[in-house]
Amino acid sequence: MKKLILVAVVLIIGAAAYSVYRMKSAPPELMVTQARMETLVDTLATNGKTEPVDYRIVLAEREGTLTRLLVEKGRSVAAGAVIADIESRDAKSAVESAQARVAQIKAEMEVFTQGGRSAEIAEIDGAAARLKLQLKAAERELESSQRLAEKKYATAQEVSQAQDQVDQLRAQIRALDGKRRALVMPSDKTAAQARLREAETAVEIARRRLELGAVHAPIGGTVYQVEPKAGAYLEPGSELVRIGRVDKLRVTVYVDEPELGRVAVGMPVTITWDALAGKEWKGTVEKVPTQIVPFGTRQVGEVICVIDNPGLELYPGANVNAAIRARSVENVLTIPKETLRRENGVEGVYVVVNGMLKWQPLKTGVSNVTRIQVVDGLHAGDAVLLPVDRPLKDGMIVKAVAQ
Repeated sequence: MKKLILVAVVLIIGAAAYSVYRMKSAPPELMVTQARMETLVDTLATNGKTEPVDYRIVLAEREGTLTRLLVEKGRSVAAGAVIADIESRDAKSAVESAQARVAQIKAEMEVFTQGGRSAEIAEIDGAAARLKLQLKAAERELESSQRLAEKKYATAQEVSQAQDQVDQLRAQIRALDGKRRALVMPSDKTAAQARLREAETAVEIARRRLELGAVHAPIGGTVYQVEPKAGAYLEPGSELVRIGRVDKLRVTVYVDEPELGRVAVGMPVTITWDALAGKEWKGTVEKVPTQIVPFGTRQVGEVICVIDNPGLELYPGANVNAAIRARSVENVLTIPKETLRRENGVEGVYVVVNGMLKWQPLKTGVSNVTRIQVVDGLHAGDAVLLPVDRPLKDGMIVKAVAQ
């Protein structure tokens, strides 16, 4: 019995060892795909940023407090519409001061029309009235003295004294008349009129400065960017809003330096936006860059594209995805880009031929996001090795498993 048990154990161990041996000696199973003939569209995929084709940046023309902001992002406005009010205490005070000056000069002009200030006129007229009463009395006294002198009841000296009194009073009245006329001289009226014109001009200038606080839309369009909030204090030149036509958008597309040779004016471009999945916007390349600029860790050229935005769904300032269709080639041999490898500075792929890996250098051509043209090195139907996380070498025995 013991011998039978021992034989069974030995058989089990042998079977297990044989299985392990077969597993270790069996070729590894590797995924492959076939090279195939197809039409390949050379698409350059990158990213970009949108802005209106036609837009204006509205700036504050003077300092002050933003008392009202009458627009918001996404709102349409007409050209000339008031979009904000900026209150400036200095401008308001200047208007009030200029208006007060005009009122003062007009009051002076009224004085000139009346012939002088009322108090001065009243004082002169009162003094003249008193002198005229005295003159009448003196004239009566003179007439009486003259009649008495004719009858020899008064002397010539008394008549002379009475005449002197009349003459003095008349001279005083003439002096008062001259003083009254001197209250308003023609030159005073001319000077006052000049001061009035100057003051009215100052009012107009002050009003225009005050009106600068009413900010108007320079063009009709959509408000796509708003900077300050109501209550903010603004300096001259501070940005308020940006207004533009958004039925067409300009897209600045950032193309890496090595890819710029694939881009030309007029090439079709398709724009997508992660915020509206499934939507596409079509346009064309309008301008190619003339210089290379840093963009984060990349060196890029800024390719300008123009796209239609008929539904106004794509916003200016959006970060978008761009696909530029560089060219299209028909009936060419292609493989997935991911199958390409570089060994010893040579680009190529591993192919499986009769259960054996073979390193095959390639000459490639047009590519899109996922596939690349094989110009030389492969044939349609060749089994091309997909990426694998294990060491590989030319001549290695493998088992190809189709994808």
